Amino acid sequence: MRTAVVIPAVNEAEAIVRVLAEMPAGLADELFVIDGGSSDGTPAIARGCGATVIPQEGRGYGAACLTGARAASADILVFLDGDYSDPPSQICRLLEPLRRQSADLVLGSRELGHMAPRAIPTHARMGNRIAAWLCRLLYGLTISDLPSFKAIRRSDLLALEIRDLRYGWTAEMIARAAVRGLRIREVPVDYRVRIGRSKVSSTLRGSVLAGLGILRALVLTRIERA
Repeated sequence: MRTAVVIPAVNEAEAIVRVLAEMPAGLADELFVIDGGSSDGTPAIARGCGATVIPQEGRGYGAACLTGARAASADILVFLDGDYSDPPSQICRLLEPLRRQSADLVLGSRELGHMAPRAIPTHARMGNRIAAWLCRLLYGLTISDLPSFKAIRRSDLLALEIRDLRYGWTAEMIARAAVRGLRIREVPVDYRVRIGRSKVSSTLRGSVLAGLGILRALVLTRIERA
């Protein structure tokens, strides 16, 4: 099964070169960096490292992911952040359950793997745990994380028709997958201190908006199901 790796990035010039350098040789049939309007040379650096750079369509994290999904032709999509926090060397952990056909959506759980000290601010980690608890309450789904590092078949992702193209993208993906009966599995992955400043969790406004987006996505998907 052919694999496409999709990496959303905005002003990640320092990080993206290290992310792409760690990409396992021969793993990705398609390697996309989705640029959200960088002004620091990120696109040129990514091209120099062998990635295909595509301008993001629309605004938000989910819009970047969807841009990559639409551009890809591979069977499997792998999403990871371009800030060096997700180790590309561990992509194989996510691909294995899909290739063995024992899962449809694979989440790289930072909580089950090794998380570097201070890699996630305390308030962001607590918010993530609350979101995981809501997944159990609303969908009967026992997970530990709503991560950026995940893998899914392209056909399954596009069939989910995710509406939230900003902060709630991952939450809605998981919720809709649960509603449609997709097999969701977690695998442990490591999580490193990102390079540069987070565009979400480093500010109160970003953290609040992200939290509200996740809550909205989980609740609205549950209401639709009812």
